[in-house]
Amino acid sequence: MIPEVAQLNQASSLVRIPPAEGVPISPRVRRIIDSPPLRRLASISQLGMVALVYPGATHSRFEHSLGVYLNALRLLARFTGDASLNPPLDARSADAFVLAALLHDVGHWPFCHPIEDMRLTGFREHESRVSDWIEQSELRQCIEQDWACEIQDVVDLLEPATKSAESPTSHIPLDFLRSCLSGPIDIDKLDYLQRDSLHSGVPYGRNFDVGRLIESMCVHPTKGILAIGEKGRTAAEMMVFARYVMFSEVYWHHTVRAATAMLQRAVFLMKDKIELESTFKLNDAQWIARLVETSNSIRDASLGNTHQLVDGLFGAQRRLYKRVAEFSAIDAVEGQPVEVHRQIARRPYWWLVAASEKLAARVSSMSGEQVVAEDILIDAPPVKLEVDINVDVILRDGSFDRAASDVDVSGGVDSPDTVTHSRPPVGVTLANVSPVARALARQQFDDQVKRVRVFVNPEKRDLMTHAVRAHGDWSTLLIDVVQSVDNEIV
Repeated sequence: MIPEVAQLNQASSLVRIPPAEGVPISPRVRRIIDSPPLRRLASISQLGMVALVYPGATHSRFEHSLGVYLNALRLLARFTGDASLNPPLDARSADAFVLAALLHDVGHWPFCHPIEDMRLTGFREHESRVSDWIEQSELRQCIEQDWACEIQDVVDLLEPATKSAESPTSHIPLDFLRSCLSGPIDIDKLDYLQRDSLHSGVPYGRNFDVGRLIESMCVHPTKGILAIGEKGRTAAEMMVFARYVMFSEVYWHHTVRAATAMLQRAVFLMKDKIELESTFKLNDAQWIARLVETSNSIRDASLGNTHQLVDGLFGAQRRLYKRVAEFSAIDAVEGQPVEVHRQIARRPYWWLVAASEKLAARVSSMSGEQVVAEDILIDAPPVKLEVDINVDVILRDGSFDRAASDVDVSGGVDSPDTVTHSRPPVGVTLANVSPVARALARQQFDDQVKRVRVFVNPEKRDLMTHAVRAHGDWSTLLIDVVQSVDNEIV
């Protein structure tokens, strides 16, 4: 057992983090968290724009990293000595897992996720930057001197581009540990849902039992990845629902998305001026200062009202764009509101900009007043999808459970004539045994919680609203704009 796991139930050498959690800190962990890359995370907000709506949501990625590390220790305590793991957990794999938990966000930069969602050309995501931070800092020396694993072991767990297939002779159960770090239920989500909920001042992300989930975790007998036992089903259901509500009410709250849309457009307009690659080692204050300085120094007509966008976010007075239209994938079975979502969701960001510009031109023509491109922002679910919610549930005794096995996530039930009873199932997905998960799995999770919205300059909201109403409605106008943009691309 590694020393940090042994310290779990001891009262000494602890760092306290909300909500009243004692995090074991050994000398070698202390050297990691005191290093410049980890200290930088203490100055990077976990939730970015969410704090503009929920003022308490100013906690840092450093605090979150400590929470994920604590969950990693709890998971190691659960699986140390588990005979179903092949290869079994040893000091090398345990050390690699602990370091991966501590360093999983080290590649983050300020407002990382909304900028990544734009998928700018030649842009590397934060997960692919972990090895750079290790190799180019004192983290390399810390790992080589204090830990039983190789640096590559940590990178293999965290960087998607370097993940190799697990070989029969591998010393580390890579597939299992990767699924513990990133999957339907993982040590990252177990922390951020509860921590983000706590700091945001809402109860939605804290209504599930972390202890029960960890106790019920097991190794999938055929896939070799993380699964949960049947006793953890209710806790898993509650976590799935907590994630759904946190996305709906916090992460994708309409005002949070208004601020996010403003930031994305400003970054898109200034991407060639701000040299984004040079900003990835900055903290929040430094990054914002760079953005403000660049927007203040630019008086290029081709960049539009960039200064107004930046000043509305980071200036002396908050001035956020206002929502004038919103479209969901589940507003109705048919009809234009659903069609708008279908037509716009998961479009590339450059396409959203082109559509916004064309929409602004149409509204300007309708109103007879000047409406510039940056006065209208279309916000939509990004190309990249969230991780699937459908964790595998291993049945308690392996017996055949017709209710669990015959129901598929589309809501149908197999005909008795087509069901084969000769081989009892080893396990089922959560959607097969949970009405809550089934309802969310039946339609893509992103479509359930992420909406297409139109935000406008607050000074011109009334003007635009009246102009559009006089000629129809936003849904009709958007469908027309979609067709127009697509025709021009062809």
